[in-house]
Amino acid sequence: MKRRQFISLSALGASTITAFGLHSCQNETSSETKKLNLEDYNTFLFNEKSISELQEMMGNGELNSEELIISYLDRIEKIDKNGPAINAVIEKNPDALAIARTLDEERKAGKLRGSLHGIPIMLKDNFDTADKMMTTAGSLAMKGNFAEKDAFVVQQLRNAGAIILAKTNLSEWANFRSTRSSSGWSGRGGQTHNPYVIDRSPCGSSSGSGVAVAANLCVAALGTETDGSIVCPSGHNGVVGIKPSVGLVSRSGIIPIAHSQDTAGPIARSVKDAALLLTAMCGRDDKDPITMNENNTGLNYAKNLSKDALNGARIGVVRQLFGFHTAVDKLMEQAIADLKNAGAILVYVELENLHQYGNEEFEVLLYEFKHNLNKYLNECRFPIVKNLDDIIKFNEQYKHLEMPWFDQEIMEMANKKGDLSEKKYLEALAKCKELSGKKGIDATLKKNKVDVLIAPTNGPAWNIDLINGDHYGGGSSEPAAVSGYPNITVPAGFVHSLPVGISFFAEAFSEQKLIQYAYAYEQATKHRKAPEFYSTIMQ
Repeated sequence: MKRRQFISLSALGASTITAFGLHSCQNETSSETKKLNLEDYNTFLFNEKSISELQEMMGNGELNSEELIISYLDRIEKIDKNGPAINAVIEKNPDALAIARTLDEERKAGKLRGSLHGIPIMLKDNFDTADKMMTTAGSLAMKGNFAEKDAFVVQQLRNAGAIILAKTNLSEWANFRSTRSSSGWSGRGGQTHNPYVIDRSPCGSSSGSGVAVAANLCVAALGTETDGSIVCPSGHNGVVGIKPSVGLVSRSGIIPIAHSQDTAGPIARSVKDAALLLTAMCGRDDKDPITMNENNTGLNYAKNLSKDALNGARIGVVRQLFGFHTAVDKLMEQAIADLKNAGAILVYVELENLHQYGNEEFEVLLYEFKHNLNKYLNECRFPIVKNLDDIIKFNEQYKHLEMPWFDQEIMEMANKKGDLSEKKYLEALAKCKELSGKKGIDATLKKNKVDVLIAPTNGPAWNIDLINGDHYGGGSSEPAAVSGYPNITVPAGFVHSLPVGISFFAEAFSEQKLIQYAYAYEQATKHRKAPEFYSTIMQ
């Protein structure tokens, strides 16, 4: 007999379900929402609206920003805290409505700050904001940390007119605490859930940002990535995520892991919206000297996007990064066919030196985490914890709150490391950069004369397991993350109602090219679909 799957929706609550029946003879593609009389959470007035659509509505007087913010705040109450209770938002901005009114007055006066004027954006809870919201990385040890200044990229968004609507939950300390962590869990915020199937993982560490965008709790959001923390939650939640080149976007005012790999990046429901955010985020920041280069000024990543950009492009297919799930492989074969139909030339390549630097990467992250976090804590005015050692002690003291499910062995390992002048660190860093970058992505592109590399972003989301931790199935984030090169993920389809993404990555500062290719693929396939908030998948 053919194995069948159906979606069980009963856990969303009796108030939304008036009947429940198991009809084994029905086709699995029939409407479960209609069958089970589930409330349709996609009737939201601004569901799936893009930045351009909302700007047009505000520009012609159909809508103002205050009305938009009220609608999104109501949406958060209905979806995030009640109903499906996906728990993506860790804290709302109490001044969001007042800011919206100010921006509406500016619009009436003919003053538009930029492309994001009046648009509600969320931030992962590791971005400093000089307002009434805390910056905690999800940790109770950081509760009460009110920043004196906005992070540079936050100020850039405000300059472009964005309204910071809320901060999102995350994997605590950006998932650099335990080897058995559950993506999307933090001591302060609890567990975030995947909006497609509620008992599935949102992936991390920018879990809340990916979920909030997917569930239409905001128009777009910011996340951060050290290795996979933008592209994985974007892939798992059926949205677009851009992990920029290290050096394109400032990291000042962001709680860090590792300066050699950390970057902030946009998460949105479309490539164009993500490109608009990236454009607004860029700029030279003297507090992050790595941004003082010619690559992050004067570019508009959302300009002249073309559906024909793939015509004649040479695409390198990295099959070494396939093979972890047969259903994902089928989606990738369809993606390859779609790329060919769009005019691309597909070349099957071997990514040079793949997986030859994993141990060294972890070593680098341990050293840099201790150094960078201590520096951040020493410079902020927050008085309770001043270094990594203080955080470890805090977690031990309040382990019933901070460590009910998993421990902090990664933090303890990092705390034993020396300074960044040690030979072991310097050799590991040099090996990582050489093998992933110059002798990795760069060498593969050159050898095969291809413009970009592609691979599956993720497998289908695993069940949330607070006791055993994540059951990560496979992905492709490592080469671009370790090298510091850009990576963009776009929805590529579904495996049993769970989203899967496809990643495009290439050499440093190739964002413009990658965004063009990703846009053309997105427009040719249009796999993005709003979540249905199913409770579980059962056989």
